[in-house]
Amino acid sequence: MKLAETLKKHWNRWKYAVLVVAAGVALLLLPSGVGTSHDAAAVPKENVQDTVQETETRMETILTKIDGVGELHLMLTADTGTSRRLAENTELSYSGDTAAPNDYQRKSETVLSGGSGTEEPVVTETRCPTWRGALVVCQGGGDAQVRLAVTSAVAALTGLGADRITVVKCQ
Repeated sequence: MKLAETLKKHWNRWKYAVLVVAAGVALLLLPSGVGTSHDAAAVPKENVQDTVQETETRMETILTKIDGVGELHLMLTADTGTSRRLAENTELSYSGDTAAPNDYQRKSETVLSGGSGTEEPVVTETRCPTWRGALVVCQGGGDAQVRLAVTSAVAALTGLGADRITVVKCQ
């Protein structure tokens, strides 16, 4: 009986500390999702190698499905293209006093992941193109509803504002 009372007394005194420690351990055991996989296949290659022309072609295909558009030609201008940041191992070496070194050298190597007999660089970040503007020339460009629908669709696909999208009627 005395043991149960002692345990209850200690539990009442330390229960919050035990709960906080248990929650911390549980959070440490959860996967973070940042950098846990070094599998190069996890990055879809078609997104990395997507060019402006491929994007234009894909968008033309989908925009022609809008009612009233008809034949359509699209031109996108990009501020920046698709880019990838690769993982690197960097080593710094100093000569002289560490507080005020005389000289230092920096050596970086790209991290490669081996899988299926091939080595590919580990991609840490992929950036999509930043678009500057869009021009859409289509048969239905004279109709205000078609222009609005096409402008909205292009804005949704590129992130451009309506002031950077022009829809005109073709001959």
